[in-house]
Amino acid sequence: MFRFPAKYRHEHPSVRNVNELSEEALTLGDRLADAFARTVGSWTFIIIQTFVLTGWIVVNVVAWARHWDPYPFILLNLALSFQAAYSAPVIMMSENREAKKDRLRAEQDFQVNLKAEKEVALIIQHLEAQNEALEHVHDDITKLMAMWSGQRGKEGPAGQD
Repeated sequence: MFRFPAKYRHEHPSVRNVNELSEEALTLGDRLADAFARTVGSWTFIIIQTFVLTGWIVVNVVAWARHWDPYPFILLNLALSFQAAYSAPVIMMSENREAKKDRLRAEQDFQVNLKAEKEVALIIQHLEAQNEALEHVHDDITKLMAMWSGQRGKEGPAGQD
């Protein structure tokens, strides 16, 4: 007798949103680094900084009485170096956190792919079992039809018995 495979039970943990997991684990420093990276990496920041630097240079070149930072603008150079020295590590902290999130996302994608592969294999197994069951049903119907047509042939034409 033909038997179907056992029913598959879906007992794997559900997939969690990587963004939610990442947000739950954020520290105050992480939030500050992300906010700083968003600010420094925006067109608004670049435009404002361009106006500030242009204003600094213009005021120090045109000022007749008092130049607080005369050409070659050593104080401006120091301020920009200071900004670069602190902004680069803070931006890297934000980038490292994003890279960690990307690694978590890749691991989660891998787990989902493994689950999908298992599911597909079980679906194929079930379809193969259904195909085998249909072959049995087809064989049984063929045998019954052969028996039925053989018995009808012995009785003679219909209605003469």
